Amino acid sequence: MGLLEHCEQFFNTSNLYEVLGVPKGATDAEVRRGYYKLSLQVHPDRASGDQDATTKFQILGKVYAVLSDKEQRAVYDEQGVVDEESDSLSQDRDWEEHWRRLFPKITLQDIMDFEKQYKDSEEELQDLKRLYLLHEGDMDQIMESALCCSHEDEPRVRDILQRAVDAKDIPAYKAFTQESSKKKANRKRKAKKEQQEAEEMRKEMGLDAEDSLVAMIQQRQKSKEKGFNSLISDLEAKYCKKNNAGKKGSKK
Repeated sequence: MGLLEHCEQFFNTSNLYEVLGVPKGATDAEVRRGYYKLSLQVHPDRASGDQDATTKFQILGKVYAVLSDKEQRAVYDEQGVVDEESDSLSQDRDWEEHWRRLFPKITLQDIMDFEKQYKDSEEELQDLKRLYLLHEGDMDQIMESALCCSHEDEPRVRDILQRAVDAKDIPAYKAFTQESSKKKANRKRKAKKEQQEAEEMRKEMGLDAEDSLVAMIQQRQKSKEKGFNSLISDLEAKYCKKNNAGKKGSKK
């Protein structure tokens, strides 16, 4: 049974893009992120011996191997076929080891370093504009989804978006331009509660005040507003350096 048949059997679709939950025109980063997040969901527990989970994990590895390879992806896009004899789809490949090479563990220091270089960068601007369009100017959802943002960042975020609106880079959604005072107050009250929980978490963990980012991450994991795993997965999938090992082999 080939890769497309396995996809149909285990993921109810033979479309490789649908398996990873990304559009056909997805960028390499989006394909990578889709693979990372889905592979986390099906990652086999060695202790459980779940053979289906192991098989799904291997299938996802193969799907990513095809879509991350420019030549193989082009052939698949044009002809809808996969080169089953490609070295990158070898049955003997250690997919667990390959996954670990692709996604090395992100440390808390990595996150803090990332926050420093991300804030007020062009990348943050583009991410905020994307979130603004996605949520049609709803600041509740924008602030919950934005990377490395707490309530203290809201004036800065709002200013960034307002300048983009004034420049006509993004539309002037009423949810943003005419947001009610009550909605703003509710968001502020909710943020204050989260900050209190974060401070309690910081004290429980015995952290110094400068480790507030750590406390924020842990608190958001607890509150489910912006889960720790979600932030980590976004950073790992988007910013981990690609490993040159395990690239495509020559076609037979």
